[in-house]
Amino acid sequence: MAQRPLLLIDAPSLYFRAYFGVPESSARTADGSPVNAVRGFLDMLATLVRTRRPDRMVCALDYDWRPQWRVALLPSYKTHRLAPEGEGEVVPDTLGPQVPVILDVLAAIGIPAVGADGYEADDVLGTLATTEPAPVEVVSGDRDLFQLVDDARPVRLLYVGRGVAKLEDCDDAAVRTRYGVPADRYADFAALRGDPSDGLPGVPGVGEKTAARLIERYGSVSGILTALDEPGSGFAPGLRAKLDGARDYLAVAPTVVRVARDVPLGPIATALPAAPVDPEQLLELAERWNLASPVRRLVDALADQR
Repeated sequence: MAQRPLLLIDAPSLYFRAYFGVPESSARTADGSPVNAVRGFLDMLATLVRTRRPDRMVCALDYDWRPQWRVALLPSYKTHRLAPEGEGEVVPDTLGPQVPVILDVLAAIGIPAVGADGYEADDVLGTLATTEPAPVEVVSGDRDLFQLVDDARPVRLLYVGRGVAKLEDCDDAAVRTRYGVPADRYADFAALRGDPSDGLPGVPGVGEKTAARLIERYGSVSGILTALDEPGSGFAPGLRAKLDGARDYLAVAPTVVRVARDVPLGPIATALPAAPVDPEQLLELAERWNLASPVRRLVDALADQR
């Protein structure tokens, strides 16, 4: 019998998708408060538990969605997502109040939700994917997490860019097919290509295909920068000029894109419970927030795994 996986959930990625995927009008409390993100998130977890059959689960949180150590290297990092007053992330007004409800429900069920000061959820996921016993499946719609894929451990990315129902189960071959680079070179590839969603400008004039060819030939951004100083390294004049003009950016961008693997997290009880650890609190939450159906679906999914 195949060993069952640790399911690592990129909680912000999923609850943002749930918020925009479930209409507010279809998920409200008696007083009219929207709980569409909560309902959608819990249903996503129930689907994942039923289809992936994990025996362990951790939800990763953004304690710092824009860490200063990344901003210091690349000031443009996520600037377009800053709130108008310059502090905090732009979050829909009716999503913010739903996040504590999600956390309360997870706590009552017994699914750990973990973050770390100075780090993003991606970094928590990267650390757990590196340090926890495999097999590991990371669930996210964030392309940066393709870098965590590792066939040897194994670690897979369940990419939910099109939703949990249409998740893409990605190993290293899938990353190569999608981008033309191995998973362990994805951070260098992304630095070259850029990513507007994270405020990464990339190298002007270098798209995905050119970035993949450069990684294939030179191995990494560091290898490219070294080759730029060698007259016979084979760059076309126009491409050499583009890369040479982006030296300062390329010196820091891979570090910004690269997910941390050494976040101090402390011990985490990853075992997935067969039943809620605090059923009375869960019942109270389900009644208060009109969540009886999604809570029941998740609880039933957990019970069915045993």
